[in-house]
Amino acid sequence: MKPQPLLRPSAGAARCKRCALHARCLPLGLEHDALQSFDTILKLPQVLKRGEALVRQGGRFTSLYVVRSGSLKQSVGAQPGQRGQVMNFYLPGEIVGLDGIGEPRYHSSVVALESTFVCELPFTRLEDLAEQLPELRGQLYRCMSRELRNDQRTLCLLSGRSADQRLASFLLGLSERFRSRGYSPYCFRLSMSRSDIASYLGLALETVSRMLARFQEQDVLSVSGRELTIHDREALVALAQEGMGAGCRLSPA
Repeated sequence: MKPQPLLRPSAGAARCKRCALHARCLPLGLEHDALQSFDTILKLPQVLKRGEALVRQGGRFTSLYVVRSGSLKQSVGAQPGQRGQVMNFYLPGEIVGLDGIGEPRYHSSVVALESTFVCELPFTRLEDLAEQLPELRGQLYRCMSRELRNDQRTLCLLSGRSADQRLASFLLGLSERFRSRGYSPYCFRLSMSRSDIASYLGLALETVSRMLARFQEQDVLSVSGRELTIHDREALVALAQEGMGAGCRLSPA
C-alpha cells in the first residue's frame, strides 16, 4: 500500500514543542514538520479528577495516553467496592496503555491519584504515522523497551527481598524518576497512599507504616503528610542494593 502523505497541521499547531515535558515524551527527536504531524493526531489534554478512571480493565483498547501532569495508578482484579492489586504508578511524561498494544482490550484499570491531565493518542492513527516516521516508530519501541525493563526490575524488587529493602528500592526509584523529569530527587510528594504502596510491594499496610517510621528514626528520611524528604540517600542505596544482582540495581528511568 502506498503510504499516505503526512497530515497537514492546522495553524498554531506544535503543541508538543511548547510542552515542558517534550524532552521526556514520545515525540522526542521529531523535527518540525514531523512534530506538527504528530500534533494533528494528538487530542487536547483531558482532566481527570482524583479517583476517576482513565481506562478500565476489560475495556476496548483504543488509545495510548501520556501523563501531562499529576499521577495515576494501575491495578488489576478490582471489583466494585474492592481494591485490586496495584501494578504500577504513572508520573508526568510516562505512557499509559503500552501493555495493551496488540490486544483488543486493556488488561488493567488506571485511576487518577490526584487531579491529572493526560494527552490521548488514538492508536490506529499513531500506528499509521509511525509507519511514515521511522524516528517516531523508534521512540515508541524505546518506550516499550523501557516498560519491559521496569517490569523486570519490579520482579527483582519483589523476589525474595525483605520489607525494608523493597521500600528503600521503591523510594529510590521514585527519586530517580522525579530527578529525570527535572524535579528534586530529595523532596517530593507521595501522591499514592500507603495502602497503594503496600499493595504494589506485596506488603501489609502496617509493615509499610512501620518501615517508614524506622527510616525516620534512623534519620534516613522524614515524612510530613505525603511530603517525603530523603536525608541520607547513600543509606537507602546501601539497603536497597544489599545482595542484589546487577540486573536489579537502580538505573535511570
